[in-house]
Amino acid sequence: MTEKQATPAANASLSAWLHYLEGLHPSLIDMGLDRIKKVAQHLALDTPAVKIVVAGTNGKGSTCAMLESILLAAGYRVGLYTSPHLIDFNERARVQGVSLDDATFIAAFVKVDQARLQVNESLTYFEFTTLAVLHVFAQSKLDVMVLEVGLGGRLDAVNIVDADCSIVTSIDLDHMEYLGNTREKIGFEKAHVYRPHRPAICADPVPPQSLIDYAHEIGSDLWLIGRDFNYSGDKQQWAFAGRSKRRSALAYPALRGANQLLNAAGALAALDALSDQLAVPQQAVRQGLIQAALPGRFQIMPGQPTVILDVAHNPHAAAVLEKNISNMGFAPYTYAVFGMLADKNIEAVVQAISPRIDGWFCCGLPGPRGLTSAALVKRVESALVLTKDQLDSPPTIEQFETPEKAYAQALARANPNDRIVVFGSFLTVSAILQGMT
Repeated sequence: MTEKQATPAANASLSAWLHYLEGLHPSLIDMGLDRIKKVAQHLALDTPAVKIVVAGTNGKGSTCAMLESILLAAGYRVGLYTSPHLIDFNERARVQGVSLDDATFIAAFVKVDQARLQVNESLTYFEFTTLAVLHVFAQSKLDVMVLEVGLGGRLDAVNIVDADCSIVTSIDLDHMEYLGNTREKIGFEKAHVYRPHRPAICADPVPPQSLIDYAHEIGSDLWLIGRDFNYSGDKQQWAFAGRSKRRSALAYPALRGANQLLNAAGALAALDALSDQLAVPQQAVRQGLIQAALPGRFQIMPGQPTVILDVAHNPHAAAVLEKNISNMGFAPYTYAVFGMLADKNIEAVVQAISPRIDGWFCCGLPGPRGLTSAALVKRVESALVLTKDQLDSPPTIEQFETPEKAYAQALARANPNDRIVVFGSFLTVSAILQGMT
């Protein structure tokens, strides 16, 4: 063990426990499964629930939200685990669509802490909280568990779960210091959520060969979009086609954005592959897609000017955001409230979206990975890709200490018909969303 702080009492607050977890391990991220497996052996984690694990660079949260919503509509008892949270830690785990309360989390934290002390191991914040959620789910008599991978796949804490079906939504460049600097290397890491002789869904239209090779090597039942499942649609409705099921006349998902049909198709492919274990009627699919909700993913707020919240924090997500903005139609000006962490590929993100931005309101972010607004401005200036019109009238670039101050100035600058896009990090979106609620 590495911690020096005292263990909180069982009746301590959730914030006290979370502060305790932050100091248990010398590093925030420590890839590997040896420590968490040792602790897991001393916890009651076994459950007959069907387990669906979702990995990918982007689209994980949307896919999980749609799966949860559809399965709830079908009458199943569902547990959902996602990360990170936007406002409250409790958002990370839900049973029957309701976030776990403080007391439930704390009771689980006590159990995990007792187990790790038995084996004299430290755990990262994410490893500890993952075990706590799995412990709660095991006690909750669930029919289905939907689990989002935190980072990568092969060495992520969620990968201790023996999934009945695994989904990889997309593969692109992010977290390269941990996963590798090519799509082939990252695809190999994410493919390790697949299991032998079980459905392995890939919703990336151009999957790396490393993912395909690994799935074949271990004997997974690989489902590839374009080969084993697909989707089509018009302005009114869309349809899904899988190996054994075709679902027609579907309403578009409530989640907005250009890639949501891709995410929905991956979710429906998983349900098709699990049809022997999970019967999901057509009406549940329709209802679930309409009711699925996920804050901070191309979330358009009511009122004027139009405000869009999107956690896009890598080049692939920024390119999707740019496409979504372009599909919205004309606005006189589009302003960006922009804050990113220092270890992200800021230049590539800026390059992907800069043709759509008329003014940058750059903000600093807190924490050890945070970047000051002054440093962010320099990186934005060096990376801008300007259209012909922008060369004649270059976008303004300003700096602000916090996302809140940047957003307040953007609101003051914007006219009712303009757009404000808040993006770049969960921290950026969270700060603005908290002020709206």
